[in-house]
Amino acid sequence: MAGEPPGTMVHIGERKIERTAVTLIEYDFENFRETPIERLEDIIASKNSGKISWINIDGVHDTEFISAIGESFGLHPLLLEDVVNTEQRPKLDDYGDYIFTALKMIHYDDKTGLLDIEHVSLIFGESWVITFQERPEDAFDNVRNRIRTGKGRIRKMGADYLAYALIDAIVDNYFVVLENIGLKIEDIEEGLVEGLHSSASAEIHKMKRQTILLRHSIWPLREVISGFQRTGSKLVLESTGYFLRDLYDHTIQVIDTVETYRDILSGMLDTHLSMISNRMNEVMKVLTIIATIFIPLTFIAGVYGMNFEYMPELVVKWAYPAVLAIMAIVAGAMLLFFKRKKWI
Repeated sequence: MAGEPPGTMVHIGERKIERTAVTLIEYDFENFRETPIERLEDIIASKNSGKISWINIDGVHDTEFISAIGESFGLHPLLLEDVVNTEQRPKLDDYGDYIFTALKMIHYDDKTGLLDIEHVSLIFGESWVITFQERPEDAFDNVRNRIRTGKGRIRKMGADYLAYALIDAIVDNYFVVLENIGLKIEDIEEGLVEGLHSSASAEIHKMKRQTILLRHSIWPLREVISGFQRTGSKLVLESTGYFLRDLYDHTIQVIDTVETYRDILSGMLDTHLSMISNRMNEVMKVLTIIATIFIPLTFIAGVYGMNFEYMPELVVKWAYPAVLAIMAIVAGAMLLFFKRKKWI
């Protein structure tokens, strides 16, 4: 925070839950235990349990509690500062005995069409992983189920693989969010084609803002995964490196999709503005044709509306119908001329 010494813990962002909640998952190949934690001593004891420990903390507003966890695990003050700063961009820092990663978990609201960005911090050591979240809702349920049921290789691998699995769950959730955004873009596009969207500009601008927000959250993730691969840390085993390469490919796919959506939305906005301009041109053309037809008619009416004394047509019986006939012929001739020119 501005004006504060480096490493000062100040919660920045919205407080999304009232009370911090901690859940501990311990497992090895044969055993598994999941339990809510009330005491700090139980968290510390899990560090040396001989099993892989995943400590998930919901709520980053309680700086005293997070500071106590940091002291127990020997975490750097700058790392703890990033944990409670929900505006921190995605990053990866290697502290030797542990690796810190800041990420963004994204939720899509179907009703409002808006994105909710949640700050997630992940720290892992040799046999433990700590995750900090702003609220309980997350994309980690699939990972929890794999640990509970023992499916796949997760209970055969170490803490680095668990960290990979959690990051992979966040990236997979991006595809779900992108799918929802893609459906919304298709709806707007169909409305444009059918001429049903009177507020298309507002909708398109809204979606563009969401894709920009998504881009800011996802683009730095490429550097995070790449740094994960190149870190050279003893904590990241070679067997996990293969999975990290696959995760990097998924991240690139997400980034490419976001860029594609941005281009589509820009094209839709240009199309919408062109359609508005074309409609305006059609209206102006009709009005111009009407005005052009009435110019000679107005001239004729003006001439015979002067009422000079020696105008011979004023005393002729058939003068009035003759003038009307001339006006009708002039109007018809102009309409025929416009039609031959394909102006109407």
